[in-house]
Amino acid sequence: MPAWAGALAGLVSGGVALGIAQLVAGFVRPEAFPVLAVADATVDLSPAPVVDFAKETFGFYDKPVLVGGVLVVLALVAAAIGVLSLRRRLAYGLAGLGVFGVVGAFAVVTRPDSAGVTDVLPTAAGVAAGAWTLSWLVRRAAGDRAQMVGTAGGVQTTGAAGRGAPATGATHATDHGVPSAGGTVSSAGVVPSALDRRRLLTGVAGGVVVAGASAVLGWQVGERRTVSAARVGLALPKPTIPARPIPAGADLRISGLSPFITKNQDFYRIDTALIVPQVDPNKWKLRIHGMVDRPIEITYADLLKMPLTEADVTLTCVSNEVGGDLVGNARWLGVRMAEVLRRSGLQANADMLLSTSADGFTCGTPVDVVMDGRDALFAVAMNGEVLPVDHGFPVRQVVPGLYGYVSATKWVVDIKVTRFDRDQAYWTPRGWSAMGPVKTQSRIDLPRQGDSLKAGRTTIAGVAWAQHTGIDAVEVRVDRGDWREARLAQVPGPDTWRQWSLDWDATPGQHTIQVRATDASGHTQTEQQAPPAPDGATGWHTISVRVA
Repeated sequence: MPAWAGALAGLVSGGVALGIAQLVAGFVRPEAFPVLAVADATVDLSPAPVVDFAKETFGFYDKPVLVGGVLVVLALVAAAIGVLSLRRRLAYGLAGLGVFGVVGAFAVVTRPDSAGVTDVLPTAAGVAAGAWTLSWLVRRAAGDRAQMVGTAGGVQTTGAAGRGAPATGATHATDHGVPSAGGTVSSAGVVPSALDRRRLLTGVAGGVVVAGASAVLGWQVGERRTVSAARVGLALPKPTIPARPIPAGADLRISGLSPFITKNQDFYRIDTALIVPQVDPNKWKLRIHGMVDRPIEITYADLLKMPLTEADVTLTCVSNEVGGDLVGNARWLGVRMAEVLRRSGLQANADMLLSTSADGFTCGTPVDVVMDGRDALFAVAMNGEVLPVDHGFPVRQVVPGLYGYVSATKWVVDIKVTRFDRDQAYWTPRGWSAMGPVKTQSRIDLPRQGDSLKAGRTTIAGVAWAQHTGIDAVEVRVDRGDWREARLAQVPGPDTWRQWSLDWDATPGQHTIQVRATDASGHTQTEQQAPPAPDGATGWHTISVRVA
């Protein structure tokens, strides 16, 4: 039997297993899909340098790449299982499927958000479907010329030649299933004397249809079971403390310049969730415990009854490179974190809020930053609409002046009041700083790196940010000449980015443009280049353009 036939049978059987697992997960919980659980466990068990390399290399696509890698490994193993089943023993293949079923089930039930034994159902159903498919395809590959071998130590065969009589060309086997002359005896007793190509390929086609249809249907069922309906049906109260009106000059309205308010669909997304957590607001609770006088639990309805504050706040990811786009500005609506924490009675020596997401991610936020009067929120809305699921629905944290990895927990469900010398959040043991104050930064939005421009008056423009300190000045220089001060847009407060622009009389040739910002405390960006790890990138954003 050719190896390609076994590999094809194994691949299709594996596809059916995953398709059925996806279908059952759609009815149980999308997070119970074993591939996602294995990928999540892979992230948790990977050394910090490997995780950092993946983030830096693949950026937004690190999660799809990881899931794709898991699928490639599964495909290779499935192919090997098929070859073993068709050329050696079917029992070997079934045992291999069983092992991978155990691994998948273990990964699912040990996830932080596991719902218990019901989460094993997708894996169990997938393995059962894969085993049946593998057995079926092996029989089809053998075709009508297969012989059946007795089980009582003899070598009498029964097949197409007639009941109880040796078939023409029968192959005898030892008690161990090793053929004495041509053919291979499986533990199921099937002896394929030759490959029935037509029956195998038609079986493969049927398996592909089943795998694809069940996967698509499972995805659709899972989508329908998400919280979208609950989110759409919510009506949020009006803010008790509205945001300051955005000044007329906050947006310079220059084509190519980042708008003052970033649309929800354009806002960057960085988190550790392989699948976006689907949290029902009717079941959501925020638990606050640890170094408090009164541990409390707050429901979503409780939160909406509290005074709501509206604020314009720019968020930045610590992974943002100089000139990068992992930064955005939005209008948030939520309850002040300080208001909620005071209800629990913070103890005087607590200095850390260890928040936990519904998917198990943890984040350590300095207590003093949250309690100093800034608009640190448990946010429920973004840019006038209920918080998008991708950005933390039903509730997320928003803290001006801190990088997201130490402040902006999405799908937040738990706050442990503690100390930095007692607890560590997700990224700290992976080499990132325990505290992450935002560094003053500026970026050139136009022209773009490598642009070709026409000689004459042109506009250089961009954004700068220094959350909760504010931007006081932005300077630009061309070809390392004198620094020129840019025109600054208006801002409603110190917690948002600030647009800037400068007119430049461009002359023919190759030119280098640099920008630097000075914040309200008088600190000017350093020229020293530093990577994002461990506490944020530094350096002047520099681009090159050609003028004709």
